[in-house]
Amino acid sequence: MGLLDGLKSVLGVKAEADATREADPDDLFGMSTAYITMEADLGYEATGDAALCFGDVDSTDFRDAKQEVREILDAGARETGTEVEFTADDHGYQWVVLHDDDFEDLVTSIHFAADTLIERRYGSRLLAALFGFESDRNFDPVYWVYSFRRGAYYPFAPDPDRDHERDTTAEFKLESNLDGELTVEADKEYWYPLWPDRVGNHPWE
Repeated sequence: MGLLDGLKSVLGVKAEADATREADPDDLFGMSTAYITMEADLGYEATGDAALCFGDVDSTDFRDAKQEVREILDAGARETGTEVEFTADDHGYQWVVLHDDDFEDLVTSIHFAADTLIERRYGSRLLAALFGFESDRNFDPVYWVYSFRRGAYYPFAPDPDRDHERDTTAEFKLESNLDGELTVEADKEYWYPLWPDRVGNHPWE
């Protein structure tokens, strides 16, 4: 998996100490209008992929909470057709990965998953939600990342041809066009790169 060990300090403990506002899972619904701006004004199509990243807890209660999330998403999938997968990475992070061509279904499902963990008193384990897009010109990937510890979004545009390089021009363009429609993280120190293991993969792959 593509998360570096520093994610815990940047999106986790350090970000919690430096938080500018409380995270609110309802912030995720901001993507319901932002994706329209991405497609209509900026030329980025939704890929149909989204993911929720959270820290693991070695306890029966947390396993029960994850099972509740799975049951809720599976029930929703029977109505929406959303594909759901649960996975873990080598750094100890858990992922709920969703696939659906209906972007509204992705947003709703990510919100259900996050809200369920918060209701089960595991909100402190939530790290980030990611929504995938690609340029309709050259298919370059970009993501909007919501940091639960900062209560804000930031853009992440990995260079599809170079390992551990990011397209800062694309990121600043997204910031300038979506700031206001989304709560965008003002401190770029917290625009943490979520590198995939291999160039061209998603961060959760």
